[in-house]
Amino acid sequence: MPSRSVCVFTRVNDARYAAGYLVLTIHTMNPTVKKVEYAVRGPIVQRAVQIEKELKEGVKKPFTEVIKANIGDAHAMGQQPITFFRQVLALCSYPELLKDNMFPEDAKNRARRILQACGGSSIGAYSASQGIECVRQDVARYIECRDGGVPCDPDNIYLTTGASDGIVTMLKLLVCGEGPTRTGVMISIPQYPLYSAALAELAAVQVNYYLNEDKCWSMDVSELERSLSEARKYCNPKALCVINPGNPTGQVQSRQCIEDVIRFAAKEHLFLMADEVYQDNVYAEGCQFHSFKKVLFEMGPQYSNTVELASFHSTSKCYMGECGFRGGYMEVINMDPEVKAQLTKLVSVRLCPPVPGQALMDLVVNSPKPGEPSYNNFMKERTATLSLLAEKAKLTKEILNTVPGITCNPVQGAMYSFPKISLPEKAIKEAKALGQAPDMFYCMKMLEETGICLVPGSGFGQKEGTYHFRMTILPPTDKLKILLAKVKEFHQKFTKQYS
Repeated sequence: MPSRSVCVFTRVNDARYAAGYLVLTIHTMNPTVKKVEYAVRGPIVQRAVQIEKELKEGVKKPFTEVIKANIGDAHAMGQQPITFFRQVLALCSYPELLKDNMFPEDAKNRARRILQACGGSSIGAYSASQGIECVRQDVARYIECRDGGVPCDPDNIYLTTGASDGIVTMLKLLVCGEGPTRTGVMISIPQYPLYSAALAELAAVQVNYYLNEDKCWSMDVSELERSLSEARKYCNPKALCVINPGNPTGQVQSRQCIEDVIRFAAKEHLFLMADEVYQDNVYAEGCQFHSFKKVLFEMGPQYSNTVELASFHSTSKCYMGECGFRGGYMEVINMDPEVKAQLTKLVSVRLCPPVPGQALMDLVVNSPKPGEPSYNNFMKERTATLSLLAEKAKLTKEILNTVPGITCNPVQGAMYSFPKISLPEKAIKEAKALGQAPDMFYCMKMLEETGICLVPGSGFGQKEGTYHFRMTILPPTDKLKILLAKVKEFHQKFTKQYS
């Protein structure tokens, strides 16, 4: 029951609405906001939170806990922070600790360097809007090293509030026009819902291209051509977004595929956006991460001097999993100098990214080196985290593929599986009668009966007539095994119930 104060407030609000006093109502608010959807934190997750409260209040359920496998939040799933990162952040947050002998000298040196670059030697001060200069320099050196010596200009680096901030900022620059000249943005289906949500908010045109599930979610140039040709009938496609390694699909694109995409973008005069936040999360034998920038420059001046590219990275994924610090960067290549000036102006409006996040980004790109006191322990922790994720990626695929009616591609990279599920016709009809997508109906049933929180494939987009769910591989191995066993048991029960 709602409290008396809530009821009184509601009655007062209803009266004010009836009298026309409310300026902001569901009818007068920005209509584009109402079109925004974000499945990763959608209705199923909201219900999961309610169930957790019910369990705490003693409500009896057929399970004792909610297992949230809906989001790539590594530390919430039990992954441990990297010691060196937290040591330096502690020193930056409370510089008095620099006098303490418990911290290694390389951690202290990193902290001193970061603090000296901050106003008043405090990470509580604003930074330059583009980010702390020495951090951008370190990012540039990291990219040069990662890409085998391909030059990187620190002035092309923008530190961001996670990768999401950079992606949305770039979309803001790209979107213009009305009607058939309105900007279209090509996004992969399945996609990470940030893209569809941002495009809805900006009233841009979402242009879908489908990944090939039969070929381990690879990109296909013929599909890009089909999508672009159709879109040009009703909008002005200007950008092509690629997520590699993939979210939610867990694929790692081959070098050949990346070359083909770059040639396609050059031929069709498209701005490339490369979401590369999972670049260290590559598990499958024979797979390797290739940055779009490295491949672009190795293809020669015909492409490296002409193709416009923005690439993104983050502290939230890989072996770090530091989602809450909201650290990230983007690098822009071949951007018109006048547009770049507008980009710098745009980021200045939000003053600066969180400085602790910038500090953490610096540690990711300037981690301990051989011979430094923290190097051995850092490498031990990094390797252990990535090795465990690789084991869980393999385990997830193997167990899901033992379930009749579930088909899971290899989890080559990133943090998720995106299996296809076969649903009985009776279940599909019942879901549609309730106004729900069939895989939403399936996932909600699973949550209520098992306590497992997954995200339906319909929240990411999928080919008509197919159904999926996204599941993170992040839970501890023992809990992941329980989760997978429950998924198997539920699917078999669900199939029998609706057959």
